Amino acid sequence: MSETDANGASKHYATTSRRAPTLGKATLLAIGKAFPGQLIPQECLVEGYIRDTKCDDASIKDKLERLCKTTTVKTRYTVMSKEILDKYPELATEGSPTIRQRLEIANPAVVEMALKASMACINEWGGSVEDITHIVYVSSSEVRLPGGDLYLASQLGLRNDVGRVMLYFLGCYGGVTGLRVAKDIAENNPGSRILLATSETTILGFRPPNKARPYDLVGAALFGDGAAAVIIGANPVAGKESPFMELNYSVQQFLPGTQDVINGRLSEEGINFKLGRDLPQKIEDNIQEFCSKLMSKAGLTDFNDLFWAVHPGGPAILNRLESKLKLNEEKLRCSRRALMDYGNASSNTIVYVLEYMRDELKRGGEEWGLALAFGPGITFEGILLRSL
Repeated sequence: MSETDANGASKHYATTSRRAPTLGKATLLAIGKAFPGQLIPQECLVEGYIRDTKCDDASIKDKLERLCKTTTVKTRYTVMSKEILDKYPELATEGSPTIRQRLEIANPAVVEMALKASMACINEWGGSVEDITHIVYVSSSEVRLPGGDLYLASQLGLRNDVGRVMLYFLGCYGGVTGLRVAKDIAENNPGSRILLATSETTILGFRPPNKARPYDLVGAALFGDGAAAVIIGANPVAGKESPFMELNYSVQQFLPGTQDVINGRLSEEGINFKLGRDLPQKIEDNIQEFCSKLMSKAGLTDFNDLFWAVHPGGPAILNRLESKLKLNEEKLRCSRRALMDYGNASSNTIVYVLEYMRDELKRGGEEWGLALAFGPGITFEGILLRSL
Protein backbone atom coordinates (compact mmCIF):
# COMPACT_ATOMS: atom_id res chain seq x y z
CA MET A 1 0.00 0.00 0.00
CA SER A 2 0.99 3.63 -0.42
CA GLU A 3 2.42 5.62 2.43
CA THR A 4 3.87 9.07 2.91
CA ASP A 5 7.66 9.14 2.94
CA ALA A 6 9.86 11.10 5.33
CA ASN A 7 9.73 14.15 3.08
CA GLY A 8 5.89 14.16 2.98
CA ALA A 9 5.69 13.05 -0.67
CA SER A 10 3.06 10.52 -1.66
CA LYS A 11 4.18 7.08 -2.68
CA HIS A 12 1.89 5.25 -5.10
CA TYR A 13 -0.12 2.07 -5.00
CA ALA A 14 1.51 -0.70 -6.95
CA THR A 15 -0.86 -1.99 -9.63
CA THR A 16 -0.56 -3.66 -13.00
CA SER A 17 -1.26 -0.28 -14.68
CA ARG A 18 1.38 1.50 -16.70
CA ARG A 19 1.52 4.23 -14.05
CA ALA A 20 0.52 3.95 -10.40
CA PRO A 21 -2.37 6.08 -9.13
CA THR A 22 -1.72 8.76 -6.53
CA LEU A 23 -2.81 7.88 -3.01
CA GLY A 24 -6.22 9.37 -2.26
CA LYS A 25 -6.96 10.59 -5.78
CA ALA A 26 -10.13 9.46 -7.57
CA THR A 27 -9.63 7.13 -10.53
CA LEU A 28 -11.80 5.81 -13.36
CA LEU A 29 -12.20 2.07 -12.92
CA ALA A 30 -14.62 1.04 -15.69
CA ILE A 31 -16.80 2.44 -18.48
CA GLY A 32 -20.11 1.30 -19.96
CA LYS A 33 -22.46 2.68 -22.61
CA ALA A 34 -25.87 1.88 -24.08
CA PHE A 35 -28.10 3.12 -26.88
CA PRO A 36 -31.71 2.88 -28.03
CA GLY A 37 -32.60 0.54 -30.89
CA GLN A 38 -32.84 3.06 -33.74
CA LEU A 39 -29.53 3.75 -35.51
CA ILE A 40 -29.79 6.55 -38.05
CA PRO A 41 -27.14 7.04 -40.74
CA GLN A 42 -26.80 10.76 -41.36
CA GLU A 43 -27.51 10.37 -45.07
CA CYS A 44 -30.97 8.98 -44.18
CA LEU A 45 -31.89 11.61 -41.62
CA VAL A 46 -33.23 14.34 -43.89
CA GLU A 47 -35.75 12.22 -45.76
CA GLY A 48 -36.94 10.61 -42.53
CA TYR A 49 -37.28 13.90 -40.64
CA ILE A 50 -39.08 15.65 -43.49
CA ARG A 51 -41.43 12.67 -43.88
CA ASP A 52 -42.14 12.30 -40.16
CA THR A 53 -42.89 16.00 -39.68
CA LYS A 54 -44.86 16.27 -42.94
CA CYS A 55 -42.77 19.25 -44.01
CA ASP A 56 -43.31 20.39 -47.61
CA ASP A 57 -40.98 23.41 -47.57
CA ALA A 58 -38.11 22.75 -50.00
CA SER A 59 -35.96 25.51 -48.48
CA ILE A 60 -36.08 23.88 -45.06
CA LYS A 61 -35.11 20.54 -46.57
CA ASP A 62 -32.17 22.14 -48.38
CA LYS A 63 -30.98 23.85 -45.21
CA LEU A 64 -31.18 20.62 -43.20
CA GLU A 65 -29.19 18.80 -45.88
CA ARG A 66 -26.45 21.44 -45.64
CA LEU A 67 -26.42 21.26 -41.85
CA CYS A 68 -26.17 17.47 -41.89
CA LYS A 69 -23.03 17.73 -43.98
CA THR A 70 -21.35 20.41 -41.87
CA THR A 71 -21.93 18.66 -38.51
CA THR A 72 -19.50 15.83 -39.50
CA VAL A 73 -21.90 13.35 -37.83
CA LYS A 74 -22.13 9.99 -39.60
CA THR A 75 -24.40 7.96 -37.33
CA ARG A 76 -26.65 8.56 -34.32
CA TYR A 77 -29.04 6.64 -32.14
CA THR A 78 -32.54 7.81 -31.25
CA VAL A 79 -35.43 6.77 -29.04
CA MET A 80 -37.88 8.26 -31.55
CA SER A 81 -39.38 5.62 -33.83
CA LYS A 82 -42.25 5.00 -36.23
CA GLU A 83 -44.08 3.17 -33.46
CA ILE A 84 -43.87 6.21 -31.17
CA LEU A 85 -45.08 8.58 -33.88
CA ASP A 86 -47.94 6.22 -34.75
CA LYS A 87 -48.99 6.23 -31.08
CA TYR A 88 -48.39 9.96 -30.55
CA PRO A 89 -48.90 11.69 -33.94
CA GLU A 90 -49.37 14.99 -32.11
CA LEU A 91 -45.59 15.08 -31.49
CA ALA A 92 -45.16 16.04 -35.14
CA THR A 93 -47.94 18.66 -35.07
CA GLU A 94 -46.92 22.28 -34.68
CA GLY A 95 -48.16 23.91 -31.48
CA SER A 96 -49.53 20.78 -29.83
CA PRO A 97 -49.35 20.70 -25.99
CA THR A 98 -47.42 17.43 -25.72
CA ILE A 99 -45.23 17.68 -22.62
CA ARG A 100 -47.22 14.89 -20.92
CA GLN A 101 -46.74 12.54 -23.88
CA ARG A 102 -43.06 13.37 -24.19
CA LEU A 103 -42.42 12.59 -20.54
CA GLU A 104 -44.37 9.34 -20.81
CA ILE A 105 -41.79 8.31 -23.41
CA ALA A 106 -38.65 9.95 -22.03
CA ASN A 107 -38.84 9.11 -18.33
CA PRO A 108 -38.71 5.31 -18.71
CA ALA A 109 -36.47 5.47 -21.79
CA VAL A 110 -33.60 7.29 -20.06
CA VAL A 111 -33.66 4.92 -17.08
CA GLU A 112 -33.73 1.89 -19.36
CA MET A 113 -30.65 3.13 -21.21
CA ALA A 114 -28.90 4.10 -17.95
CA LEU A 115 -29.62 0.64 -16.57
CA LYS A 116 -28.02 -1.07 -19.57
CA ALA A 117 -24.97 1.22 -19.49
CA SER A 118 -24.56 0.72 -15.74
CA MET A 119 -24.78 -3.05 -15.99
CA ALA A 120 -22.14 -3.05 -18.73
CA CYS A 121 -19.93 -0.82 -16.59
CA ILE A 122 -20.32 -2.95 -13.45
CA ASN A 123 -19.56 -6.07 -15.48
CA GLU A 124 -16.31 -4.50 -16.78
CA TRP A 125 -15.40 -3.36 -13.27
CA GLY A 126 -15.86 -6.85 -11.84
CA GLY A 127 -17.24 -5.71 -8.50
CA SER A 128 -20.64 -6.25 -6.91
CA VAL A 129 -23.61 -3.88 -6.78
CA GLU A 130 -23.33 -4.25 -3.01
CA ASP A 131 -19.98 -2.46 -3.19
CA ILE A 132 -21.46 0.67 -4.81
CA THR A 133 -21.79 3.26 -2.06
CA HIS A 134 -22.95 6.27 -4.09
CA ILE A 135 -24.72 7.00 -7.36
CA VAL A 136 -24.53 10.23 -9.36
CA TYR A 137 -27.22 10.43 -12.02
CA VAL A 138 -27.16 13.05 -14.78
CA SER A 139 -29.96 13.83 -17.24
CA SER A 140 -31.53 16.76 -19.04
CA SER A 141 -34.21 14.51 -20.52
CA GLU A 142 -36.63 13.63 -17.73
CA VAL A 143 -38.78 15.52 -15.24
CA ARG A 144 -40.37 13.76 -12.26
CA LEU A 145 -40.24 13.17 -8.53
CA PRO A 146 -38.64 10.94 -7.41
CA GLY A 147 -36.00 11.20 -10.10
CA GLY A 148 -34.26 8.66 -12.27
CA ASP A 149 -31.57 8.18 -9.64
CA LEU A 150 -34.03 6.30 -7.43
CA TYR A 151 -35.47 4.22 -10.26
CA LEU A 152 -31.98 3.30 -11.48
CA ALA A 153 -30.76 2.39 -7.99
CA SER A 154 -33.82 0.20 -7.44
CA GLN A 155 -33.58 -1.59 -10.79
CA LEU A 156 -29.87 -2.24 -10.32
CA GLY A 157 -30.52 -3.71 -6.88
CA LEU A 158 -28.30 -1.22 -5.08
CA ARG A 159 -28.56 -1.22 -1.31
CA ASN A 160 -31.16 1.16 0.08
CA ASP A 161 -28.61 3.32 1.93
CA VAL A 162 -26.73 4.16 -1.26
CA GLY A 163 -25.94 7.89 -1.38
CA ARG A 164 -27.77 9.46 -4.33
CA VAL A 165 -27.04 12.69 -6.20
CA MET A 166 -29.34 13.86 -9.00
CA LEU A 167 -28.00 16.41 -11.52
CA TYR A 168 -30.81 17.76 -13.72
CA PHE A 169 -30.73 20.02 -16.79
CA LEU A 170 -27.06 20.88 -16.98
CA GLY A 171 -26.94 20.20 -20.70
CA CYS A 172 -23.69 19.40 -22.46
CA TYR A 173 -21.36 19.93 -19.50
CA GLY A 174 -23.31 17.56 -17.22
CA GLY A 175 -21.03 14.58 -17.78
CA VAL A 176 -17.93 16.44 -16.61
CA THR A 177 -19.88 17.88 -13.67
CA GLY A 178 -20.82 14.33 -12.76
CA LEU A 179 -17.17 13.31 -12.84
CA ARG A 180 -16.25 16.26 -10.62
CA VAL A 181 -18.96 15.46 -8.07
CA ALA A 182 -18.01 11.77 -8.06
CA LYS A 183 -14.35 12.75 -7.59
CA ASP A 184 -15.22 14.81 -4.52
CA ILE A 185 -17.28 11.96 -3.05
CA ALA A 186 -14.55 9.37 -3.69
CA GLU A 187 -11.79 11.46 -2.17
CA ASN A 188 -13.79 12.40 0.93
CA ASN A 189 -15.33 8.98 1.68
CA PRO A 190 -12.56 6.37 2.03
CA GLY A 191 -13.44 3.05 0.45
CA SER A 192 -16.38 4.46 -1.51
CA ARG A 193 -17.21 3.33 -5.03
CA ILE A 194 -19.36 5.70 -7.08
CA LEU A 195 -21.49 4.85 -10.08
CA LEU A 196 -21.85 7.82 -12.41
CA ALA A 197 -24.69 7.33 -14.90
CA THR A 198 -25.71 9.76 -17.64
CA SER A 199 -28.70 9.30 -19.95
CA GLU A 200 -30.23 11.54 -22.60
CA THR A 201 -32.91 11.53 -25.30
CA THR A 202 -33.99 14.20 -27.77
CA ILE A 203 -37.68 13.31 -27.36
CA LEU A 204 -38.35 16.49 -25.35
CA GLY A 205 -37.09 18.66 -28.19
CA PHE A 206 -38.47 16.81 -31.23
CA ARG A 207 -40.85 19.01 -33.25
CA PRO A 208 -41.66 19.94 -36.84
CA PRO A 209 -39.37 22.56 -38.42
CA ASN A 210 -40.34 26.21 -38.27
CA LYS A 211 -38.48 29.11 -39.86
CA ALA A 212 -39.03 31.07 -36.64
CA ARG A 213 -36.95 28.46 -34.80
CA PRO A 214 -33.82 27.94 -36.90
CA TYR A 215 -31.98 26.16 -34.08
CA ASP A 216 -34.47 23.27 -34.28
CA LEU A 217 -32.78 22.22 -37.54
CA VAL A 218 -29.34 22.37 -35.93
CA GLY A 219 -30.62 20.06 -33.20
CA ALA A 220 -32.12 17.68 -35.77
CA ALA A 221 -28.78 17.52 -37.59
CA LEU A 222 -26.53 17.24 -34.55
CA PHE A 223 -28.00 15.62 -31.43
CA GLY A 224 -28.29 11.94 -30.53
CA ASP A 225 -29.54 9.71 -27.73
CA GLY A 226 -27.80 7.25 -25.44
CA ALA A 227 -26.43 6.58 -21.98
CA ALA A 228 -23.05 6.13 -20.32
CA ALA A 229 -21.70 4.94 -16.98
CA VAL A 230 -18.41 5.11 -15.08
CA ILE A 231 -17.22 3.57 -11.82
CA ILE A 232 -15.05 5.98 -9.81
CA GLY A 233 -13.03 5.30 -6.68
CA ALA A 234 -9.81 6.21 -4.89
CA ASN A 235 -7.07 3.80 -3.83
CA PRO A 236 -7.99 0.95 -6.22
CA VAL A 237 -7.58 -2.59 -4.99
CA ALA A 238 -4.49 -4.12 -6.58
CA GLY A 239 -5.25 -7.25 -8.53
CA LYS A 240 -9.01 -6.65 -8.44
CA GLU A 241 -9.51 -3.24 -10.01
CA SER A 242 -7.95 -1.74 -13.14
CA PRO A 243 -7.72 2.05 -12.93
CA PHE A 244 -6.96 3.68 -16.26
CA MET A 245 -7.23 7.39 -15.54
CA GLU A 246 -6.86 9.66 -12.52
CA LEU A 247 -9.09 12.66 -11.84
CA ASN A 248 -6.36 14.90 -10.49
CA TYR A 249 -7.87 18.38 -10.22
CA SER A 250 -11.15 19.99 -11.28
CA VAL A 251 -12.46 23.49 -11.96
CA GLN A 252 -15.89 24.89 -12.85
CA GLN A 253 -16.50 28.49 -13.81
CA PHE A 254 -19.17 30.54 -15.56
CA LEU A 255 -18.79 33.57 -17.80
CA PRO A 256 -20.70 36.51 -16.25
CA GLY A 257 -23.38 38.04 -18.46
CA THR A 258 -23.63 35.09 -20.86
CA GLN A 259 -26.63 33.28 -19.36
CA ASP A 260 -28.74 33.93 -22.48
CA VAL A 261 -26.24 32.56 -25.02
CA ILE A 262 -27.52 29.01 -24.43
CA ASN A 263 -31.16 29.22 -23.46
CA GLY A 264 -33.52 26.32 -22.79
CA ARG A 265 -37.14 26.54 -21.66
CA LEU A 266 -39.69 23.86 -20.84
CA SER A 267 -43.14 24.57 -22.23
CA GLU A 268 -46.34 22.72 -23.01
CA GLU A 269 -44.76 21.73 -26.34
CA GLY A 270 -41.56 20.29 -24.85
CA ILE A 271 -38.19 21.97 -24.48
CA ASN A 272 -37.16 24.88 -26.66
CA PHE A 273 -33.51 25.78 -27.19
CA LYS A 274 -31.93 28.95 -28.45
CA LEU A 275 -28.22 29.01 -29.19
CA GLY A 276 -26.38 32.28 -29.69
CA ARG A 277 -24.21 32.57 -32.77
CA ASP A 278 -21.44 33.99 -30.59
CA LEU A 279 -21.06 30.79 -28.51
CA PRO A 280 -17.94 29.51 -30.33
CA GLN A 281 -16.34 32.95 -30.04
CA LYS A 282 -17.13 33.21 -26.32
CA ILE A 283 -15.50 29.84 -25.73
CA GLU A 284 -12.49 30.77 -27.87
CA ASP A 285 -11.99 34.04 -25.98
CA ASN A 286 -11.85 32.31 -22.57
CA ILE A 287 -10.49 28.82 -23.18
CA GLN A 288 -6.77 29.54 -22.96
CA GLU A 289 -6.90 31.05 -19.46
CA PHE A 290 -9.22 28.27 -18.24
CA CYS A 291 -6.97 25.48 -19.52
CA SER A 292 -3.84 27.15 -18.18
CA LYS A 293 -5.39 27.20 -14.70
CA LEU A 294 -5.85 23.41 -14.85
CA MET A 295 -2.46 22.73 -16.41
CA SER A 296 -0.60 24.74 -13.79
CA LYS A 297 -1.39 22.05 -11.21
CA ALA A 298 0.88 19.69 -13.16
CA GLY A 299 3.47 22.34 -14.00
CA LEU A 300 2.58 22.25 -17.70
CA THR A 301 2.55 25.16 -20.14
CA ASP A 302 2.54 23.61 -23.63
CA PHE A 303 -0.94 22.60 -24.77
CA ASN A 304 0.50 19.93 -27.06
CA ASP A 305 2.09 18.16 -24.09
CA LEU A 306 -1.36 16.90 -23.05
CA PHE A 307 -4.00 14.52 -24.38
CA TRP A 308 -7.42 16.14 -24.91
CA ALA A 309 -10.90 14.79 -24.12
CA VAL A 310 -13.23 17.61 -25.19
CA HIS A 311 -17.00 17.39 -25.33
CA PRO A 312 -17.77 17.80 -29.06
CA GLY A 313 -20.62 20.28 -28.89
CA GLY A 314 -20.16 20.74 -32.62
CA PRO A 315 -17.35 21.03 -35.15
CA ALA A 316 -17.17 24.83 -34.86
CA ILE A 317 -16.28 24.67 -31.16
CA LEU A 318 -13.64 21.99 -31.75
CA ASN A 319 -12.16 23.97 -34.65
CA ARG A 320 -12.00 27.18 -32.63
CA LEU A 321 -10.35 25.43 -29.68
CA GLU A 322 -7.84 23.69 -31.92
CA SER A 323 -6.94 26.96 -33.63
CA LYS A 324 -6.76 29.09 -30.47
CA LEU A 325 -4.52 26.67 -28.59
CA LYS A 326 -2.51 25.74 -31.70
CA LEU A 327 -3.17 22.05 -31.08
CA ASN A 328 -1.73 19.43 -33.34
CA GLU A 329 -4.39 17.92 -35.59
CA GLU A 330 -4.46 14.55 -33.82
CA LYS A 331 -5.15 16.07 -30.38
CA LEU A 332 -8.92 16.24 -30.89
CA ARG A 333 -9.20 12.98 -32.79
CA CYS A 334 -11.16 11.19 -30.05
CA SER A 335 -13.62 14.08 -29.73
CA ARG A 336 -14.17 14.23 -33.48
CA ARG A 337 -14.61 10.48 -33.63
CA ALA A 338 -17.25 10.52 -30.87
CA LEU A 339 -19.11 13.28 -32.69
CA MET A 340 -18.98 11.31 -35.92
CA ASP A 341 -20.20 8.06 -34.33
CA TYR A 342 -22.81 9.31 -31.86
CA GLY A 343 -23.54 12.97 -32.59
CA ASN A 344 -23.73 15.38 -29.68
CA ALA A 345 -25.33 13.13 -27.05
CA SER A 346 -25.24 15.88 -24.41
CA SER A 347 -23.87 14.74 -21.02
CA ASN A 348 -23.03 11.24 -22.29
CA THR A 349 -20.59 12.34 -24.94
CA ILE A 350 -17.58 13.02 -22.72
CA VAL A 351 -17.67 9.38 -21.59
CA TYR A 352 -17.67 8.19 -25.21
CA VAL A 353 -14.64 10.44 -25.81
CA LEU A 354 -12.87 9.06 -22.71
CA GLU A 355 -13.47 5.50 -23.90
CA TYR A 356 -11.81 6.27 -27.22
CA MET A 357 -9.01 8.05 -25.36
CA ARG A 358 -8.47 5.05 -23.09
CA ASP A 359 -7.96 2.86 -26.16
CA GLU A 360 -5.49 5.33 -27.66
CA LEU A 361 -3.48 5.68 -24.46
CA LYS A 362 -3.07 1.92 -24.18
CA ARG A 363 -0.69 2.27 -27.11
CA GLY A 364 1.29 4.94 -25.27
CA GLY A 365 1.01 8.69 -25.01
CA GLU A 366 1.08 11.66 -22.68
CA GLU A 367 0.76 11.28 -18.93
CA TRP A 368 -1.41 14.38 -18.44
CA GLY A 369 -4.57 15.48 -20.18
CA LEU A 370 -7.70 17.59 -19.91
CA ALA A 371 -11.40 16.73 -19.95
CA LEU A 372 -13.47 19.75 -20.99
CA ALA A 373 -17.12 20.57 -21.57
CA PHE A 374 -19.14 23.73 -22.11
CA GLY A 375 -22.81 24.46 -21.61
CA PRO A 376 -25.50 26.83 -20.33
CA GLY A 377 -24.19 29.64 -18.23
CA ILE A 378 -21.90 29.83 -20.24
CA THR A 379 -20.34 27.22 -17.95
CA PHE A 380 -16.87 25.73 -18.36
CA GLU A 381 -16.14 22.39 -16.69
CA GLY A 382 -12.61 21.02 -16.68
CA ILE A 383 -10.68 18.17 -15.09
CA LEU A 384 -6.94 17.62 -15.13
CA LEU A 385 -6.51 13.95 -15.98
CA ARG A 386 -3.58 11.61 -15.51
CA SER A 387 -3.22 8.50 -17.64
CA LEU A 388 -2.39 5.35 -15.66
